[in-house]
Amino acid sequence: TRESQLRTEFLPLRMMSTIETGGMLNRVSHLYYYEGGHDERNARRQAMATNLNWREHLKVVKPCMVNQISNLYVEANTILDGFSQIYGLSSISEPSESTDDCIIEIRRYKLKLGYDTVPQFLSLFSDGLPSKLNAEGTDPTTSLITVLYTEVGILNEVIEIWKHGRGTAAMEQSRVAARGANEWRKAIGEIAGLATEFTTSIQ
Repeated sequence: TRESQLRTEFLPLRMMSTIETGGMLNRVSHLYYYEGGHDERNARRQAMATNLNWREHLKVVKPCMVNQISNLYVEANTILDGFSQIYGLSSISEPSESTDDCIIEIRRYKLKLGYDTVPQFLSLFSDGLPSKLNAEGTDPTTSLITVLYTEVGILNEVIEIWKHGRGTAAMEQSRVAARGANEWRKAIGEIAGLATEFTTSIQ
């Protein structure tokens, strides 16, 4: 679309999706990867703000908006570095159109307040993840894209982003397989003590 073309011209867009179920509908999400951190984000946004095409585009889309929310996340490199099966946002050069069946599953954990809560979560998650990724019966089109935690926004939030190439059938098959992974079940049992809320959505 014209919007995604404009965004990829100025910003490192990695994903653009609409929620299908699991939360407030009529919502569009954009996910960007700034390898250079805050400095790169600021420079790119300043350049975009002066572009006439982008400013004209905003005049068209802003009347359609009710509200906007922006959060900043950090990739959990302690997890990504330990598992070759996880893509990581740096490996995605630009968003591509998915097949009709393909879905993105967003899994959100809201954790208790505290400086040590997120590190504890990531340690437990990392311990149990191998058994989930290699669980017998996992759909071959299921893959973990990344794990993120909040830097700016609702703090102590961790997000998993999964891709299921065969849609909800793959998601359900992989979920059933994960329930038979003992190490993963143990990790989730301990993570439950850190979490105050857990939600999933399909995009």
